[in-house]
Amino acid sequence: MRTNRRKFISAALSGGLAATWSHSSRGSTARRPDYARLDQILKQPVLKKELFATPVIIRDLELLRYKRSFLCRVRSADGAEGISVGHSGMNSLYPIFLNALKPFFIGKDARDLDLLLEKVYIYKLNFRLSGMALGIPLATIEFAILDMLGRIAGKAIGQLIGEIHHPRVAVYQATEYRERPVDESLRLIKRDVAEYNAHAVKIKVGGLMFMTADINAVAPEGRSEKIIPLIRETFGDKMALYADANGFYSVDEAIRVGKLLEAYGYGFFEEPVPFDWYEETKQVADALTIPIAGGEQEYSLHGFRWLIANDGLQIVQPDNYYFGGMIRSMKVARMAQAFGKACTPHMSGGGLGYLYMIHFVSALPNASAHHEFKGLNTNVQFECKTSPLSVVDGKIQVPTGPGLGVEIDPDFVKKHEAVKG
Repeated sequence: MRTNRRKFISAALSGGLAATWSHSSRGSTARRPDYARLDQILKQPVLKKELFATPVIIRDLELLRYKRSFLCRVRSADGAEGISVGHSGMNSLYPIFLNALKPFFIGKDARDLDLLLEKVYIYKLNFRLSGMALGIPLATIEFAILDMLGRIAGKAIGQLIGEIHHPRVAVYQATEYRERPVDESLRLIKRDVAEYNAHAVKIKVGGLMFMTADINAVAPEGRSEKIIPLIRETFGDKMALYADANGFYSVDEAIRVGKLLEAYGYGFFEEPVPFDWYEETKQVADALTIPIAGGEQEYSLHGFRWLIANDGLQIVQPDNYYFGGMIRSMKVARMAQAFGKACTPHMSGGGLGYLYMIHFVSALPNASAHHEFKGLNTNVQFECKTSPLSVVDGKIQVPTGPGLGVEIDPDFVKKHEAVKG
């Protein structure tokens, strides 16, 4: 059941992309990193500015709040409007939205979104806030602007940032439960898989960093050694399996657990060591054949640049919220594509997080076989006329309406009040 990294990536990528895999294969570790190639990719715009003949000047940018729910509403000088649903992290980060980001965007031309997303990091020295602190409120603004631009152009978000490669997005059931006994974890994982008739599932291995005083400790009582084979035996060879360590292991322990994952045919090993241990991530990748995935916590385009050029990751996982939006995430995916690597974005909180995820994936030529999914439950009241937004045969149909492709209930919006600085 061993998973060969090259075969996995070849299967995950479309058409001729697999042929570029030789640029990042294990046998080429002595080559000099091709940073110049990646730098050229980073210079290329993502937003299709040509869809808009005249300026789209941002007149208003509001943050609205109802209890723990946040919405962002943007209006242009011509009266166009877009709206986004904020991440749960906005409960702590809304002052950054109001003070460090909102003033920058007022009066700017939304067609220049690529450039704006670069310059906002310089504004008021915002780069000092790099990470979730800046990424979450910035993504909330970007999503609203993309929704507005999509409504102006009559295009779905995916059509603004690429071509539609995946009108239906295949998902994997992301499970948690690492703090529970193995038997209880298995019962809950089986429940989650049955609820959506999942064809793929991701489990947690190791422990969370805060669960042990020693970051290099083995997970309690050999839990990972028990659950890795048990999940394969339970779901059989046809189920696609993935594993996430959330940065728990040392290099040696990650390699040991990675070999066990290989033996039971898991498709990727996510964040085997702490995310900012770049050299150590590469050491794990070099020692294993299972593809190494990562990027959930990464906040830097140049961080991804190093990991891609040096073959530290075979699958990149920018989080659309944490990383500051879809345009920045698409730049990461493009760099990965150039080196024959796949992209499957991490999906974090947010009332409509799965919708932003599938729109982004719809435009990925180098999408992985499955993408993170945590269920359809949401407190946001909305209507979607172009998709049932259900999991059918392991896939979700991407809305084709303009912008996000949904209409948020006006009465739900009215419950929210503007957040003042």
